[in-house]
Amino acid sequence: MSELIDRLKQIRLVRKLVYAVVGIVSYPGLCWVNKIKITGTENIENLPRKNVLFVSNHQTYFADVITFLHIFCAVKWGKRNELGIPYYLLNPYTNVYYVAAEETMKGSWVSKFFILAGALTVKRTWRQGATEVRRGLDPSDTRKIERALGNSWVITFPQGTTRPFAPGRKGTALIIKKNRPIIVPVVINGFWRAFNKKGLSFKKKGSLLTVNFKEPLQIDYDASPEIILEQIMDSIEQSRKFMMKVPHLAATFQDKPERMKS
Repeated sequence: MSELIDRLKQIRLVRKLVYAVVGIVSYPGLCWVNKIKITGTENIENLPRKNVLFVSNHQTYFADVITFLHIFCAVKWGKRNELGIPYYLLNPYTNVYYVAAEETMKGSWVSKFFILAGALTVKRTWRQGATEVRRGLDPSDTRKIERALGNSWVITFPQGTTRPFAPGRKGTALIIKKNRPIIVPVVINGFWRAFNKKGLSFKKKGSLLTVNFKEPLQIDYDASPEIILEQIMDSIEQSRKFMMKVPHLAATFQDKPERMKS
């Protein structure tokens, strides 16, 4: 079954249909029920079609990624910092993959369907009870991401969890060192307030959702993984120095630690 899904998500027409369905279902929640503010899309307008890695903080399992896909499609159609009327779903930009936990994507028929949008499923790095099993990505998971970078854009969440200010995962830095992609940091906010973590159900209507695409990083690919990871975490505003600025937000989430997602 997994082989069939892998083959289907390589078919561009299938991806376009999935984007259209997911886009139509999710658009009202992003733009009508809530309000979305997008900044920095000028930083992604002229990127090459491959070896681009988007690194972002993480707040929900699906709404974050779905929003990125909306924005990429809108930018393809010439929009800047807005979604507007979603006619971009008629011919969406599908040259994108995203990293997601294997267990999460098997959770429901909705998540299984969304795999076809380009999920790169990886194994969890934590077992139940928040006991860490391993630090890096499984070699087979790493190969998936590297193959995707060779042909496409890839979205990843270095923390692997929706808990803010969690430490970044070293595997992200190792992939960056080996593949030397263009790295675009993304900072999001408001999604944890608007949506539940496992779907697109609303927690609080009328929330402001913000997505900021920063300029591509100037990075020394020959630096140590620790230095690269520190730069990544600073860029997505999830490092310790940023945590000190908003300790009340960190405390809100850290009261209920969760298992790693990806």
